[in-house]
Amino acid sequence: MKAKRIIMIIAIILVIVLIGLVSYTIYQKQTVNISNPIATMEIEGLGTMKIELYPDQAPNTVKNFITLANRGFYDGLTFHRIVKDFMVQGGDKEGTGSGSPTLADLKDGGSDTENYAIKGEFVQNGFNQNTLRHEKGVISMARSDYSQMGLYEEGYNSAGSQFFIMTEDNSSLNGYYAAFGKVIEGMDVLDKLNETEVEEAEDGEEASTPVDPPVIKSVRVDTFGVDYGEPETVTPFDYNSYLQQLYSGLSY
Repeated sequence: MKAKRIIMIIAIILVIVLIGLVSYTIYQKQTVNISNPIATMEIEGLGTMKIELYPDQAPNTVKNFITLANRGFYDGLTFHRIVKDFMVQGGDKEGTGSGSPTLADLKDGGSDTENYAIKGEFVQNGFNQNTLRHEKGVISMARSDYSQMGLYEEGYNSAGSQFFIMTEDNSSLNGYYAAFGKVIEGMDVLDKLNETEVEEAEDGEEASTPVDPPVIKSVRVDTFGVDYGEPETVTPFDYNSYLQQLYSGLSY
């Protein structure tokens, strides 16, 4: 009888301790303010920008950017497209705007021939969590646009590594591109990028190719001890194969 009482008392104590631990964990989560990740982007000859990332707005997009940045993917790449008073675009390892990252860029043991993409975290793609507006200093993911072919989802889910930073506000992009952070230091560096000289364009073409493309010396993200994990990926739409299949079915 005495032994049963002792066991019961010990069980009650354990339950009380467990309840205390659970309550403390819940309290910690509710009261501790976890800092957002901060990306430090150094541009050769121009200076450094600090960009606050917002995982609450675009969680998978932020995971993707953190992973690529901290694996050194962006080091040495350029801003290959600059449209004055609109945005500056970079993050393409080909430096042309047509390159895509591979699974090897994302993780050890990944295929170096298999490209990947991520789903677009924006309203038009059914992702209503992202309310970040495309204002000056906001960083967002570049993607393909196949809407003229009636292929909307294929373009919405085509972002990989390329990003752009707004140099002026542009509300027409809101809800159509996955904005995921904002410059909080080094706005003067962004202004310098905006003033980059570009090549003269042919009639009807966009003047956006830099004469001397600015080089991203490095990008690293401080997560303040939080492990955001690897991003979820999708197989990118192969537009060239689509066209081949489309025209192979036509008769002349």
